[in-house]
Amino acid sequence: MERYELIDHTADLMVKAYGKTLEECFANAGYALFDQTVDLSTVRPAEKFEIEAAGDCREDLLYAFLSELLFLEDCDGVVLCGLTVKFNGNALTCEGVGEILDKSRHRVRSEIKAVTYHMLSVDPDEPSVTVIFDV
Repeated sequence: MERYELIDHTADLMVKAYGKTLEECFANAGYALFDQTVDLSTVRPAEKFEIEAAGDCREDLLYAFLSELLFLEDCDGVVLCGLTVKFNGNALTCEGVGEILDKSRHRVRSEIKAVTYHMLSVDPDEPSVTVIFDV
């Protein structure tokens, strides 16, 4: 099963992430965020990072989680090549593995400026999540 797919969208980057569980879908949406900004085949799982997020509903939680990942990348230069998500009510913890961006070794693909609420959805039946990144 593929982790995610890109969906045609006018100006931004629309991603639909899949998994066996919603936790795996969230992790794969995070993977997609990093995979669209850096060639993850060049990123080593050298360090562990813990991320926490909370939201009033699953959509808010997805938005908060992806925004935390983007903040980690933008402010600390961290790129994650592996993520494991665990829900705890309206919160989650994520253990990520990766390393600090090294432009001499990592091929940068594009810049994601923000996570958007536009068309953001969480489908527990499929399971899948859909998100648009502002690029």
